[in-house]
Amino acid sequence: MRSSYFYIMLSVTHLQFNYSKTPVLDGINFSLKPGENLAIIGESGSGKSTLLKLIYGEYDLAQGKIFWKEQQILGPKHNLVIGYDFMKYVSQEFDLMPFISVEDNIGKFLSRFYPEEKQKRTTELIKVVELEDFAKTKVKNLSGGQKQRVALARALAKQPEIILLDEPFSHIDNFKKQSLRRSVFSYLKEKNIACIVATHDKNDVLGFADKMLVLHQKKIIANDTPQNLYNNPKLPLIASFFGEFNVINGKVYYAHQLKIVEKSDLKGIVKANYFNGDYWLVKVGQNSNTIFINHSTPIEPETQIFFSFQK
Repeated sequence: MRSSYFYIMLSVTHLQFNYSKTPVLDGINFSLKPGENLAIIGESGSGKSTLLKLIYGEYDLAQGKIFWKEQQILGPKHNLVIGYDFMKYVSQEFDLMPFISVEDNIGKFLSRFYPEEKQKRTTELIKVVELEDFAKTKVKNLSGGQKQRVALARALAKQPEIILLDEPFSHIDNFKKQSLRRSVFSYLKEKNIACIVATHDKNDVLGFADKMLVLHQKKIIANDTPQNLYNNPKLPLIASFFGEFNVINGKVYYAHQLKIVEKSDLKGIVKANYFNGDYWLVKVGQNSNTIFINHSTPIEPETQIFFSFQK
């Protein structure tokens, strides 16, 4: 029977890191199980990318320890070559070979002694990142989003035990993102590959992440399922990740949790309307506050409205 120790694959304890003398991360503790998808969110400069680089062994820790099973992750002071065979890291800068094709970039590090298996795996990964029509295209002729997809496929080529993704879909056109997310994250689950995603996009998290870790002012301020954090956003910072929100009487409410009614103790003046597809976002001035409410139709600016909480 597998012990609980080995059930925890990644262990980060008491992690602390500084750039020069500037603290970036302090007192970071979390763990990851086999095949688990962990999303890391936070404002720009909160340390998301730095944390991924520390886990990859790109920097030396000021304090704390990182273990993958029994293997301690160490930085460049201890390793001549950064990184480990069981781990892949995909950053926002793609280290690809521009003058060879997509399929050659992906298959480059697979064994030449098993050509049929190499071709099968390369074809499988090209399908995962939805680049079938560009398999023979030289990378230098691809768009930024297509290059990002090649980088993803290449990282998966040797089927790592864990993959670190830094804003993995940031360069990809919106019309392609949804199907690509489903394809990539389904593949990781199918192959039981653990995944840590640093992102600013809620669509990289909702529907895919098992846990969500929130960084703020060098600390982890929340570590829970996306569902729990969405349904109970104890801080405005957490709610802001998911959508338009309001703070009323010290409590956080999303725009869809308010409704416009005929009479209420809560009232304000309409300032603007924003079309959002199947609803309008109504901006309401309430004394010195601004309130956002989802509504089925736009409302004439300067109209007084009453609103209440959805039951």
